[in-house]
Amino acid sequence: MDEFLAAVGARAFRFAEVGLRSRDDALDAVQDAMIKMLNYRDKPAAEWTPLFWSILRSRIVDVQRRRTFRLRWLSPVAAAEDSDLDWADSAPEPDRAQDGRESYAQLVAALRELPRRQREAFTLRILEECDVTTTARAMGCSEGSVKTHLSRAREALQRRLKDYQ
Repeated sequence: MDEFLAAVGARAFRFAEVGLRSRDDALDAVQDAMIKMLNYRDKPAAEWTPLFWSILRSRIVDVQRRRTFRLRWLSPVAAAEDSDLDWADSAPEPDRAQDGRESYAQLVAALRELPRRQREAFTLRILEECDVTTTARAMGCSEGSVKTHLSRAREALQRRLKDYQ
């Protein structure tokens, strides 16, 4: 279980950060999902991947709902806040690293504009390389729905990112 969580941690953080648009909330969501996964360590390792992504997805939705409620009722000014990504530059070539950061920032911005289900399908299928069955289980929908969401996400991203092709 430790190896699984270590391997999935960075990808899960990126997934949560795109969905929540907050580094701190993403860290909390991933940590909560990992803690919940410990309850399932007796399950076969083949079931861990869809189970983890399902838990993380549910946690992200919970945080989004809480934030929406809190922003609507307690702090209308906070709705305008959006945290920036903290970019670490470890590349030896600064110009290449800058191009990569700009491309990634454009991808993240485009992903944020997608509807939630399309963003989840694209992230799990393309970025996480989960198969259709695993993605469907994690999203709690049919395989056909995953394919539809993914197709629509790809079309929207291609339109939005046509200058980066």
